[in-house]
Amino acid sequence: MPAVATIPVNPTLGQRLSALDQGQRIRLALGVALFVAIAVIGMVMGRQAEWRVLYSNLADKDGGAVIAQLTTMNVPYKYTEGGGAIMVPADRVHDVRLKLASQGLPKGSVSGFEMMEANRFGMTQFQERLTFQRGLEGELTRSIQALASVSSARVHLALPNQNGFFREQQKPSASVLLSLHPGRALDKGQLAGIVHLVASSVPEMNPTAVSVLDDTGKLLSANPDGAAGVDAEQLQYVQQIEQIYSRRILDMLEPLVGKQNVKAQVTAELDFSQTESTTESHKPNQTVDSSAVRSQQLVESTNGAQPTPPAGIPGATTNQPPAQAAAPINGQPQVLAANGQAGAAGANSSSKKESIINYEVDKTVRVTKGAIGVIKRINAAVVLNNQSTTDAKGVTTSVPLTDAQLEKMTALVRETVGFNQSRGDSVNLMNAPFAPEKVDSNEVPLWRQPELQDLARSLAWPLGTLGMAALVFLGVIRPAMKALTQPIPAAENTAEEDFAQLDAIENDQPERPQLTGPDGTSSDAAQASPSELRLEDARKLTRDNPAAVANIVKAWMNGEAPA
Repeated sequence: MPAVATIPVNPTLGQRLSALDQGQRIRLALGVALFVAIAVIGMVMGRQAEWRVLYSNLADKDGGAVIAQLTTMNVPYKYTEGGGAIMVPADRVHDVRLKLASQGLPKGSVSGFEMMEANRFGMTQFQERLTFQRGLEGELTRSIQALASVSSARVHLALPNQNGFFREQQKPSASVLLSLHPGRALDKGQLAGIVHLVASSVPEMNPTAVSVLDDTGKLLSANPDGAAGVDAEQLQYVQQIEQIYSRRILDMLEPLVGKQNVKAQVTAELDFSQTESTTESHKPNQTVDSSAVRSQQLVESTNGAQPTPPAGIPGATTNQPPAQAAAPINGQPQVLAANGQAGAAGANSSSKKESIINYEVDKTVRVTKGAIGVIKRINAAVVLNNQSTTDAKGVTTSVPLTDAQLEKMTALVRETVGFNQSRGDSVNLMNAPFAPEKVDSNEVPLWRQPELQDLARSLAWPLGTLGMAALVFLGVIRPAMKALTQPIPAAENTAEEDFAQLDAIENDQPERPQLTGPDGTSSDAAQASPSELRLEDARKLTRDNPAAVANIVKAWMNGEAPA
């Protein structure tokens, strides 16, 4: 009996691939190739970058500043073991170094007196003195950098060699170079503090021998003795006065007309000249009690005959010398004779007495020094917006202020600034409609924001790779896999047109043996339907010619039309 071709129950992968048509096999191969290519590209792009050292052996302050700046620049970084170095991707090392250098990072550590601890054996006196000077410069630099406005500083000391054999000793001097933070400035008080800090740290250094410069080369410690003109402090004082008066006007008028409906500007003229006057006055002596004797001189002389001997009864009264003459301040002097009696001398004698008295003269010295920064004149300009009124229908209109309102507000402004007509003050108040402010929306769209763009760039490759892989898998590989997983159709499940092909093969045979019953008639013809008869013919053909049937089934599996 000839062999019968059978269809395997569990076909292999090769058999399933051979069951696909040519287009399906091409799509499956192309999808697998694309999927593998996308996977390889994703692995290459997503592999860990090569790291290189950016900076090593940084101070803690410099390391923190560098890390903060790297975070701002969205640059990935990591530390080596022990934190001795900062590492970044190899392809960004030079770019990051240049960007950090433009911002002054790293600043570098400043060494102070710890340099004295590393003295080596055999150090000369000059080297020791130079090391001490460098340590002192480092300590002063650290102290100056502790100020909030100072970003970095450098201190240079000129310390001459002191020798007792020199008649004139040269004094030390210093220079300080400051680099300030953006938007910061030092006032005169802070500059004076830096100068005295340096001068007090070096023996016998005069504060005038300390020069302070900024990073633009401007001399900050200039001391123009007796220089004319207005300095920065005077200009700042004038601005403060003007701002105070402007603020007073706004505080007075804003509750009346609204916060955005008034503008005020004040110009103050101040006198910074220094004046000093001295007055000396003399007053005459009016009374004896109010006078003071500076000096007194008495001259007495006698010419002619001998004076008569004293006469009279001896006693205490006659033995006393004559009393001293007293002269009034204003009036005729009186001449007193001996023994207190007034009279003329004898004819044979003459006497002369002179009395000179010098009195202190009243003297008043008054020194008057004028104040600095006296207000000479104030000019105020105020602009008021029109009033906004709303009627019953809700329509808003702009109405100018009345003359009475303007007059009252002008009086308020004059009282606020301390108006003085004698010194030439002026107040000008005007009412005019304000132009509407145009609001320019300079908001950056969401898709143009730098943060979102950086995030999109960082996620472009991973998301793009994943999307392409999903597209290839769902569009190409998945349909091919479904075709592979479908069961191979069997010969029993063929349609009627397939049986027609078997009929064509069957018609090639000239004779068909018929099965007859006991009565000589065909049992199939009497009992079977036409479809059952065709099925029986197909089964008979399978038994008689299995090779032809196997070729037909193979043609069906390959999707080809049978010959």
